[in-house]
Amino acid sequence: MPSDTTTAKEQTTAGQPVRGDWRFPVGVTIFVAGFAAPLAIPLVTSSDLSTAWKTAIAGALAVGVPEVMMVVAAAVMGKEGFARLKSQFGRFLKKYGPPEHVGRARYHTGLVMFAAPILLGWFGPYLHHFLPGFDTHPMWWYVGGDMVFISSFFVLGGEFWDKLRALFVHGARAVFPSTYGGDGGNDE
Repeated sequence: MPSDTTTAKEQTTAGQPVRGDWRFPVGVTIFVAGFAAPLAIPLVTSSDLSTAWKTAIAGALAVGVPEVMMVVAAAVMGKEGFARLKSQFGRFLKKYGPPEHVGRARYHTGLVMFAAPILLGWFGPYLHHFLPGFDTHPMWWYVGGDMVFISSFFVLGGEFWDKLRALFVHGARAVFPSTYGGDGGNDE
């Protein structure tokens, strides 16, 4: 039920008042522009600026601008708008994100997608004469490899995310399924 100071149009689906119709879309635009800022790095590096300026601007676009723009977007949207953005993004990931468990064929395909760009990065400089266009347009190979690498996380599924996260947790242990023999990975 809207109060005397807010109209029904200013209510979110949860009944919380928002600060204005313009704040959320402007905040989302700032948020997206901030995280798209690294895409401008090739424009900066191909410009006629000095090397020092190119380095400073490219570094800011890669490291500082996305974070600062996220803070600015949160300030523009306000607490309610930022909570709404997080909730909408969470719903999107639940609907289109990786499933928790994937089948054997999908898992193996994801592992190839995960490993191939890494191997290309290591062996590409040695095997460049076997890769068509690698000498003339290496950026397409690098961008393509990055896209395949990032896509592999969505193909591999949620269980792989847990395995990857376990790499950064000191006390984490691998538990192998009993189909490989042994007692499920417990060697105690």
